[in-house]
Amino acid sequence: MERVLGIIGGSGLYQIEGLEEATWQEVETPWGAPSDAILTGRLAGTRLAFLPRHGRGHVHSPTEVPYRANIDAMKRLGVTDIVALSACGSFREELAPGDFVLVDQFIDRTFAREKSFFGTGCVAHVSLGHPTCLRLSDLVAEAARAADITLHRGGTYLAMEGPQFSTLAESLMYRNVWNCDVIGMTNMPEAKLAREAEICYAPIAMVTDYDSWHEDHGAVDVTKIRDTLLGNADKGRALVRELPRLLTGSPAPCSEGCDRSLEHALLTAPEKRDPALLAKLDAVAARVL
Repeated sequence: MERVLGIIGGSGLYQIEGLEEATWQEVETPWGAPSDAILTGRLAGTRLAFLPRHGRGHVHSPTEVPYRANIDAMKRLGVTDIVALSACGSFREELAPGDFVLVDQFIDRTFAREKSFFGTGCVAHVSLGHPTCLRLSDLVAEAARAADITLHRGGTYLAMEGPQFSTLAESLMYRNVWNCDVIGMTNMPEAKLAREAEICYAPIAMVTDYDSWHEDHGAVDVTKIRDTLLGNADKGRALVRELPRLLTGSPAPCSEGCDRSLEHALLTAPEKRDPALLAKLDAVAARVL
């Protein structure tokens, strides 16, 4: 078995310097088509698969991103570790636009998305007490230091449905009452599905703005976000270039147990499992089925 690095991100990351054998690969899944073809190749000897979360040209809204197909496609390509980069607003003065935050907790406020591979015919419950991989996050933090990126370790990500940004009242509640650190629209249910697929997952929030709570910055301005995104994309590419040297060798069992999250999660008796659903789970749950 070979370690395969998966990158889920947005515009600006499509051109990964030094990627050899680069090929845009179509992947079919029983959950529909992924957001786009997946860019595969080798970076410093490590197999890499890059998926543009919104599709090239930003064609999928946060609600309409095919999250299940995306994670299933990564699993089919043998991805063992996913580093997910996404633009986010900040609820903290010290988490400034241009900074990166290595998220370790979530509050999921999305409501219009399919959030599990499992359901009637094969019920499963995975643990999400610690929804990100500490082992992989340690490597991401080391890569950020090497790339001279300002990265804040730890933070709670409020996942909103979107596509609209927060009202001022919502922003103040998320910041002052719920004690969240950043806000975005895309890391849920992505993190939940990665855990169900037994893939290590480390999310990086790339701060673009202060949402709408900050008196000196006012409401979110998409034109300003776009300018910050360009700089963040450069940093994101630099971070990705540092990761392969830290992910060398064959994957050992994850110290956090991410790769064994389904070990005791299936509750439906084998004789009661739906064959049609089991067929759709041929990639994400193959190890336990």
